[in-house]
Amino acid sequence: MIRLNLRSEPFWLDLRHGVRVKVPPLTSAILIAARSDPALAALPEDAGLGVRSLIFCKAVARLTIADWEGVADSDGNPVAPSPEGIDALIDLYPMFEAFEVGYVAAHGLALDAEKNASAPSPNGTTAGASATARVAQEAGSAEARQGQKNIGVRTARRS
Repeated sequence: MIRLNLRSEPFWLDLRHGVRVKVPPLTSAILIAARSDPALAALPEDAGLGVRSLIFCKAVARLTIADWEGVADSDGNPVAPSPEGIDALIDLYPMFEAFEVGYVAAHGLALDAEKNASAPSPNGTTAGASATARVAQEAGSAEARQGQKNIGVRTARRS
């Protein structure tokens, strides 16, 4: 079952440490726009997943953070969000992690989480699992059976 979130108004997201940001509901349009960010396209082919995640989260943050509380300049004066300020905020690992987990993953990947919660396991003992091993063939000779007994190997027998 898919639960549609028809809320369209921005909401406050707590990033901890006295910082919260005002963001709209995360939509496909925002995620697609973030994927098209020039900073992401400029990454070298061998850029790791961590670097790609950081650059992607910065792109999402720049597209979505409309306001914030608890953010100040080096003199302690509150500052308004700007692309440079948002990048600097997300460069702080605790802020990056809270934004990635609390917004991008929680809202952008919520459908995957619901789908996985009700889908049968691809392995294990659930009804949806399929067998991966075949029944072993019986040993052909008495010598082979004797050799297997000596090393503790047992063959499965069909019933």
